[in-house]
Amino acid sequence: MAERWWRIAAIALGVTFALAGVAHAQAPDAGILGQALSDLETLTEDPSRLTPAFRLAILMTLLSLAPALVMMLTCFIRVLVVLTLLRQAIGVMQVPPTQVLTALALFLTLFVMQPTFEQAYSAGMGPYLQGDIEDSAAYQAIVSPFRDYMVRQTRNEDLLLFHEISEQGPPESPEQLGLSILVPAFMLSELRTAFLIGSMLFLPFLVIDMVVASTLLSMGMIVVPPMMISLPLKLMIFVLVDGWNLIIGALVRGIL
Repeated sequence: MAERWWRIAAIALGVTFALAGVAHAQAPDAGILGQALSDLETLTEDPSRLTPAFRLAILMTLLSLAPALVMMLTCFIRVLVVLTLLRQAIGVMQVPPTQVLTALALFLTLFVMQPTFEQAYSAGMGPYLQGDIEDSAAYQAIVSPFRDYMVRQTRNEDLLLFHEISEQGPPESPEQLGLSILVPAFMLSELRTAFLIGSMLFLPFLVIDMVVASTLLSMGMIVVPPMMISLPLKLMIFVLVDGWNLIIGALVRGIL
């Protein structure tokens, strides 16, 4: 299955390379198409002999798929949801901006997933680009570290749910888990964990809001919005306890 999809991707890349060559090259169209087909044959036989142009086409294709892969196969969802819920718990809707939270979540994800990325490259991508292993073996070597990570972070209940939906029996070992079942189960587990952490973060700020609201009501200051008083208090308490350090540290340690 992996080899079939890789062949389809290779054909698509060959067509892309041919179209790009038509736009920029000065040679006849037949020669450009012949060069693209030659590169395609080289890809399926000996990846180490790929031309720089075809390597660039492969790189651009992988980069276009990178955002979806980051969301599906890493802890990015958990980190981003927790940071977003934290911002809402404090009560500031636009501070920090969404771009800042997304960038922070991305770099935290790269920090946490760095061992997995290095293992996938050293075991699969590197040897494949050097022509030491075939594409099917490279696919298994690249996917294996991500599968191990997702299995550790996925609940058995979520795996059983998607096995029941797909009407497939549970596998005998984690290595036999298909990505079509493991990936959605992993994402569901990440969302559950993120909402659980977010609900815990809401509690102390909710207590501050209730104390401020009851105090203003007892003083008869009905026209004063409680948020006007509670927001500075929440920000001050959050800074005094070094909240960013505590939350980010606990979040990263929980994933590792």
